[in-house]
Amino acid sequence: MDQFAGRIAVVTGGGTGMGRELCLALAKAGAHVAMCDVSEANMAETRALCEAAAPEGTRITTHPCDVSDEAQVLSFRDAVAAAHETEHVNLLFNNAGIGGGGDFVEGDREEWERTFGVCWYGVYYCSRAFMPLLVASDEGCLVNTSSVNGFWANIGPMMPHTAYSAAKFAVKGFSEAMIINLRVAAPHVKVAVVMPGHIGTSIALNTSQVLGKGTALDMSADEVALVRKRWTDLGMPVDNLPDDDIRQAIHQRGIEFRDNAPTTAAQAAEIILDGVRNDRWRILVGDDAQRLDELVREFPEEAYELSFLEKLRDGNVFAGLASVAEGQEGG
Repeated sequence: MDQFAGRIAVVTGGGTGMGRELCLALAKAGAHVAMCDVSEANMAETRALCEAAAPEGTRITTHPCDVSDEAQVLSFRDAVAAAHETEHVNLLFNNAGIGGGGDFVEGDREEWERTFGVCWYGVYYCSRAFMPLLVASDEGCLVNTSSVNGFWANIGPMMPHTAYSAAKFAVKGFSEAMIINLRVAAPHVKVAVVMPGHIGTSIALNTSQVLGKGTALDMSADEVALVRKRWTDLGMPVDNLPDDDIRQAIHQRGIEFRDNAPTTAAQAAEIILDGVRNDRWRILVGDDAQRLDELVREFPEEAYELSFLEKLRDGNVFAGLASVAEGQEGG
């Protein structure tokens, strides 16, 4: 699919971050865009940006939807078909995601399942719902956002990261399996798996809100105590730091994760769309993702040892990944 003008694109998580930038880039290219998000206010901002940039006649629609709820996803699909007066779509970007659920042994089960639900079942439910519409097109592409955590289940020393990593491994495996499935059953539909490194998005700031916990500034005393323990285990002198200072530090790291990333959300969107245009099924986003992929392949048995983290530091890969860990802490 070397051009997007006149195509119908569905984007989940379109309210902020990469989702917003995908919507904007697609709209600029003349694609009709249907986005969903849990935040109607964020979607309204994205829609205004798209409408200001898109050629005349481009249709931009917004649809509130929690992608971890299949009933909402089916309603989203039906609303897209009605709003765009269509029986097909050309592009489905399964982009929505949150962090959280890091600790499987001692962490909160509800948070774990919520994170896994958005990051994996959101991809599954949307793929199920929209697959008949993709197959009904003359040319289609299913674009699933995994992560570097889809091939490396870690974000730093002593930082459990189980729910997100498990989900992103599932997204990667599903996408790769769909290469053959689509080649056999619907060869005019392609699939791509996207694996971003550290991208400048608000995931670290938004995660706690999606999990129903407010922001990092609203963390409970128990959550702060868990962060304090982990930071102490890492040798950080936080024993006597007031709880509110820890909350503020986590919030600030979320801001720094968004604002100091090596790859912006807009740059990530262009890399993804270039990959789709060039029929690439495997799209690594960012130099850090490229280097991490190389190192995991070169040292697979060492990937979860401290010596591997030293390799990341030596290659200046670890700084961004450490920001992920710190930004999502407590989320």
